[in-house]
Amino acid sequence: MRERDYQARLIKKLHRLFPGCVILKNDSEYVQGIPDLLILFKDKWGMLEVKSSKDSEVQPNQEYYVSLLSDMSFASFIWPDVEEEVLSALQRTFQSRRSARLSERF
Repeated sequence: MRERDYQARLIKKLHRLFPGCVILKNDSEYVQGIPDLLILFKDKWGMLEVKSSKDSEVQPNQEYYVSLLSDMSFASFIWPDVEEEVLSALQRTFQSRRSARLSERF
């Protein structure tokens, strides 16, 4: 599956999981390495760097921004094989007063 196709499917799923959320697609040419998607939900936010597979190329600064933004709220790499785990962690972040943390980049 191509990344853009997976991303489109993922955005639809995010809208179902988080009714009323706002999802913004970021411009990698504006800030190199910033995660692809910003999800705003109630008073919380999360960011996702979408990959088509675990072996997809990681661009410069992507790991830096995912780590930095994870410390602020929630950020993670996501691809089909880890989607359930990542979305579960995002749900915990959106439901709690504190951020859910993923311990590694899978």
